[in-house]
Amino acid sequence: MNEKQSVSTESLDTLFGISISVPESWWEFEVRPEGREATIRALVDERTRELPELAPYRTDLTTMLRKMAKDAHDSGAIYLGCMAENFDGVPLSATVTVSVLGAKNEQGVALSTDPRAIAESLGTITARREGDVWREVTTVEIPEVGTTARTYGVEDVPVARGDSRTLRMVLTQTYIPVPGTTDQVVLVSGASPVLDLAEAFHDIFDAVTSTFRFV
Repeated sequence: MNEKQSVSTESLDTLFGISISVPESWWEFEVRPEGREATIRALVDERTRELPELAPYRTDLTTMLRKMAKDAHDSGAIYLGCMAENFDGVPLSATVTVSVLGAKNEQGVALSTDPRAIAESLGTITARREGDVWREVTTVEIPEVGTTARTYGVEDVPVARGDSRTLRMVLTQTYIPVPGTTDQVVLVSGASPVLDLAEAFHDIFDAVTSTFRFV
């Protein structure tokens, strides 16, 4: 894993920091539009110098990273770590994003931030046949954080906030209550379009999320 990356965010009424680690081969960069392009160019330059075999895929990598960053920003993420690699001409990609959610329903009524209550509210999805979407719900322990609610499975995910289009993705989502608040939850979401490697990516997302800390 890379050394932990810290991000400070002012969301709703609380200022706090987070720390999370991703595998050394992954990419981490600014998701906001004002810093995104320069950071992606610098990262691609650095990575292609370190790994000359990636040079032929420079344009593909840049395009993939640019899309990942835009999608993360459009979804409200404050942090993005992503895998973007090309194996024998086959692109493999995955992202881990961190977002801050307000624990209120559409009517503005406060919802519980208790992990078990969150888990009960999420609900499972059972696949009727091979290739269908599915979701399992559980609670997991994260060191120095405590009990958290989690879903994992294969789901249809909106392309962007407010967009009716969806993509079928391997998805692991962990809901972490923000200490000292009763109305904020951090969502750590791992996603990949590589459905054939669902089990492997669930394990990767679990390992990354287990490094999450408040700082």
